[in-house]
Amino acid sequence: MGPTPEPAASTPLVLVHGLFDTPRVFDTLRRRLAGRRSPLLVPHLPHALGSVPLEDLAAMLGSHIEAAFGAEQPVDLMGFSMGGVIGRTWIQLGGGHRRTRRFLSVASPQKGTLAAVPFPRLALAGIADMKPGSDLLRRLDRDLEPLRQVECCSLYCPTDLTVFPGWEAVLPVGPSQPLPVFWHNLLMAEPGSLDPVVAELLRP
Repeated sequence: MGPTPEPAASTPLVLVHGLFDTPRVFDTLRRRLAGRRSPLLVPHLPHALGSVPLEDLAAMLGSHIEAAFGAEQPVDLMGFSMGGVIGRTWIQLGGGHRRTRRFLSVASPQKGTLAAVPFPRLALAGIADMKPGSDLLRRLDRDLEPLRQVECCSLYCPTDLTVFPGWEAVLPVGPSQPLPVFWHNLLMAEPGSLDPVVAELLRP
């Protein structure tokens, strides 16, 4: 069973950044939330230019959450870009499903991205984890039961060229919604993208 439901305003929110990002990618989103989601955790996950495997980053995420909120406090989780796959990995492989109330995936390569195909795993394991059909993505798809215990939603950019094809950047569980923004790097900055993100994060 998943965590006991709590109101959104009282459930800690964790934001997970993507590749080549830092927690500052969420600065505009945090201003838009204006303190309406508190407590808020935005950990820095050092990806070393994509060389750190996503399962290692998921373990770091779990450690940050436990250090901030203890071992049992339910949380809501939002992952942007690669951060959505890191969050999903923690939920499914790191036991995060036992304490995650909601999971919002925003423009995340849940089915992989063709942009990752040229990169060798030996040097860039984290990027290689996002190749379509990677070992990690196949492991996640083999057992969806932990993900089904979490309320999931996907927001995606149909014209995304970073997570490509953009219309496949959705979780295998839960509803999905396109975002009216043309480029990946605008998703955490443009009102057309942030309006639905904020609405989802503030939903009762």
